[in-house]
Amino acid sequence: MADDQSSLRQIQGTVKWFDPAKGYGFIVSDAGGPDILLHVNVLRNFGQSSVTDGAEVTVLTHSTERGVQAVEILSITPPARDDGPVLSDFMHLEPHDLEACPLLPARVKWFDKGKGFGFANLFGHGHDVFLHVEVLRQSGLADLQPGEALALRVIDGKRGAMAVQVLAWEAAVTGAEGD
Repeated sequence: MADDQSSLRQIQGTVKWFDPAKGYGFIVSDAGGPDILLHVNVLRNFGQSSVTDGAEVTVLTHSTERGVQAVEILSITPPARDDGPVLSDFMHLEPHDLEACPLLPARVKWFDKGKGFGFANLFGHGHDVFLHVEVLRQSGLADLQPGEALALRVIDGKRGAMAVQVLAWEAAVTGAEGD
């Protein structure tokens, strides 16, 4: 957190871009002004290692000699999209059916953004769960790191267990989704 609390401002804006490999990205404020630097450590303090482009965010910012920087994330809302299913495996399910699936603790086994998928291990289960990049995007995430703790809503897809929603573990534990 910034040393000078008097310069902190709460800003709402949109993620312009975020690159997990570089460890930073930028937010565009709804009120205008310069882009706001978003460092990966600020995301990690919120419980995520990435955020998808176009996500709506509320952050506390601090002005420095080098520009405006986010120092704390208060909320992240995934980008708006139509209500249709993300993947064909979900077509037969109603949105309220997906939301009724319990949140299950998991850890990322691997995820390759270039390939558009990866797998996670559910705690206490012997099988992997398929993670598709479109499910990440709809959940407000852009990438995942091996070993990252998650909370997943899982269905039995055409080829096995697959995530229909991915949340940062901290968000699920604190009840950010109202569960």
